[in-house]
Amino acid sequence: MKIASAEYVRSAHGAGDFLRDGRPQVAFAGRSNVGKSSLLNRLLGRKALARTSSTPGRTRAVNYFLVNDRVWFVDLPGYGFAKAGKDERQRWAELVQGYLERSSEVVQVVLLVDAKVGATPLDAQAFGYLAGFGPPLTVVATKADKVVRGRRGAMVADIRRALGLPDPEAGGTVPVVPVSARTGDGVRELWRALDGRL
Repeated sequence: MKIASAEYVRSAHGAGDFLRDGRPQVAFAGRSNVGKSSLLNRLLGRKALARTSSTPGRTRAVNYFLVNDRVWFVDLPGYGFAKAGKDERQRWAELVQGYLERSSEVVQVVLLVDAKVGATPLDAQAFGYLAGFGPPLTVVATKADKVVRGRRGAMVADIRRALGLPDPEAGGTVPVVPVSARTGDGVRELWRALDGRL
């Protein structure tokens, strides 16, 4: 997709704020500090559209970005932020669940996993949870530049195993795309996966 325009529109802090205007929505989910904002900025060709931070747990709302005036990219709050209190973690979980249950326009969910760390048990739990809502899933292995090229195939295989995903040769339909927001590696491949749903 050629990006003609991309703009931040609003943040939703509760069910009454969720946008439902008939445009398709692509939701981005992942652990805190996995690089969602950096990936969105790289995908949309903007340096600071989505605010990035080295502090985990910065994204605490559902953030909407309008792309080419026809599709929403939606940045969901990160999960697994250890320093957050129990009440705050529960509020985040309720916000994400409320978004997915009430947003019938979601056509794709992109789950980000740290390529260097691999898919954690929390990522596997999140994948199973997100898969239960119905929209197709794409897995992105972020920070792929931190994994040497010769090791990336094995890294993808490890992520597939951890998430319980069969290989494409065995009928697996969920793509796992290594991407680096820093270098741009894999961005074209990710756009190909997204364009099929848009």
